[in-house]
Amino acid sequence: MQARQWVGVIGALVLGVAQATLATGAETFDRSEGLNLNRFVRQGDVAAHIVLRSGTDPRLIVAFPAGNSGVGLWFDAVSSPVTWRFDGPATPLTQADAKGRPLHGVRFTATLHTAALAPKQAVLSSIRVLRDYQGLGTAPKPVLTDARANGNTLAWSRDRLDGAPGYALSLTAVHGALKDGRFVAGPDGDITLTITALSGEKPLTPVSGHALLNAHAQDDRAAREALAFLSYREKYLAGSWRFDTYFGRDTLMSVRLLMPALQPQAVETGLRSVLERLSPDGQVAHEEDIGEFAILDHMKTDGSRSDAPIYDYKMVDSDYLLAPVAQAWLLDDARGRARARAKAFLAGKLGDAHAGDALMRNLRYIAAHTKAFAADPVAANLVSLKPGVPVGDWRDSNDGLGGGRYAYDVNAILIPAALDAANALNRSGLLAPYANARDKTMLAGLAHAAKVWREKAPALFIVHVDAATAKQDIAAYAKAMGVPDAPALKAVGDRPVQFQALSLDADGHPIRVQNSDGGFALLFGHPSPAQLDAEAELLRRPFPAGLMTPVGMLVANPAFATTAEQARFTPGAYHGTVVWSWQQALTAAGLARQLTRTDLPVNTRKHLESAQACLWHAIDATRDMSNSELWSWHYAGGHYQVAAFGASGKDADESNAAQLWSTVYLAIPAPGTAGAKCND
Repeated sequence: MQARQWVGVIGALVLGVAQATLATGAETFDRSEGLNLNRFVRQGDVAAHIVLRSGTDPRLIVAFPAGNSGVGLWFDAVSSPVTWRFDGPATPLTQADAKGRPLHGVRFTATLHTAALAPKQAVLSSIRVLRDYQGLGTAPKPVLTDARANGNTLAWSRDRLDGAPGYALSLTAVHGALKDGRFVAGPDGDITLTITALSGEKPLTPVSGHALLNAHAQDDRAAREALAFLSYREKYLAGSWRFDTYFGRDTLMSVRLLMPALQPQAVETGLRSVLERLSPDGQVAHEEDIGEFAILDHMKTDGSRSDAPIYDYKMVDSDYLLAPVAQAWLLDDARGRARARAKAFLAGKLGDAHAGDALMRNLRYIAAHTKAFAADPVAANLVSLKPGVPVGDWRDSNDGLGGGRYAYDVNAILIPAALDAANALNRSGLLAPYANARDKTMLAGLAHAAKVWREKAPALFIVHVDAATAKQDIAAYAKAMGVPDAPALKAVGDRPVQFQALSLDADGHPIRVQNSDGGFALLFGHPSPAQLDAEAELLRRPFPAGLMTPVGMLVANPAFATTAEQARFTPGAYHGTVVWSWQQALTAAGLARQLTRTDLPVNTRKHLESAQACLWHAIDATRDMSNSELWSWHYAGGHYQVAAFGASGKDADESNAAQLWSTVYLAIPAPGTAGAKCND
């Protein structure tokens, strides 16, 4: 104990601190995923996510929701894979910097077995900077700082670029030693390090327990822990470690799916955070640049060192999600209806305006940008991705839409849903205090616009594949992927295959990739029986004829696409032939919603129940992955097997261990066991 106390004193001296206060009784939980060992800690002013990366390229990252900040240390590659382990708990810590200002973070001890560990690069800054360094291997020179050595301690610290309280990281060898800038093992081959990680960014206000969830929430401890870590009075975080801040789409989809399990204030936290960040013309912000990343942006654009947030409005789909989610709360949920009638939400202040004023800005935007297609429903009048931007919906990697410019989910599902929601909100009278004379004319035309979009847009995305060609494509693709084709060929039989293209290219030609985005239609729309039958068939057909595998529903299947397009959608691609937890949840919630309808033919209901059984079988088989962002797979020994995304050197990125929209199963109970069996 005396030795450890002395190590702490040395670390404090190296960091130039005046005092340190250790807290106890923190909320903490661990997640192990692929090569990453994750520990989450939250108490009072401290919220931290520790990521220890094992393998041949070890690293450590500590991410802080405060200011979307973090500290990270990348090590030189080692010849043999190493495995980290935690030695004891991680302790929340508040510590003063050299100027007496508080820094908040954690101290923990970890061990790995290797002869030597050589630090390559430390990065202390915004998580956006750390994220870019992880992907590109570079960081802005102004944020880099040299290490300082003192005995067995190596430390980095600096102020934020504008002089505000900054960041600190120190590693002390408590087993082994620091020699010539490297940590070397003790006689047993182990290196044990005590690590202190701190950020001076302003803490957020945590929300958890009964303030967050109501009695309807499912009893899923892992999901509750992840959701609590990502929930604050100011906003929800999209996911950790890589997205420890506001994302508009993630917030809206998560609030919509979690709504039955959230407390009213928690629902309105999400909606308000979106309304607060709308552009002047009503666009929904995708992501925010805050803290030091905002400073870096300002240094480039105006030469200042302002930390004023900068919002990204490049996404298209988020603009059309706000109205349907607002309708779900203010009209469809009894709790939200009561608050709407009492003017408790729309009349709430957002700066100098009201929430209702902000919502009207968004409705004006969607009406203006959908009127061309409503007047002339041709492909050229669909809503495209923005000029020069390769992304625009939730598949926001460069290859996510296969090079397409018109996203299926945006145009065929979300826009009709947004127009319908805007019309319903108008008819309710809730918008009257915030609508001017011109708005009333615009709002009166929404029902017609919604009808045109609903009837005409989906048809532009339909892909037909004759039976003979379908069987050839399935067999060839199965061979290329190293998976069996017999179950898929049996499911197709001698019938042609029909599905909705993932997107259309700039000339209106379909990107022939099967996809999971029909889940949006199940949740937000009122599909015809024929449309529901087609969606159920896609969900039930085994890959590579459809989307279903024993380890989950794939978000893409390029079996009927060109060879070049298939290369964009591999099991290592972020939006390729992989499983996203929230897409399964979206589809599960959508199927449950459609099965409450009383106007469905008997056979359509049977098909939906069978698809539901297939989906939940896959969900239950991968429960330990459900709170992760996504996962991949490989086929070996006659079976599909889960592979953590990011564990392979061929993967485009790595998965977040805690993802906001992956916690939504808290509000999506499994169906009863008396339903249909898969593929009945």
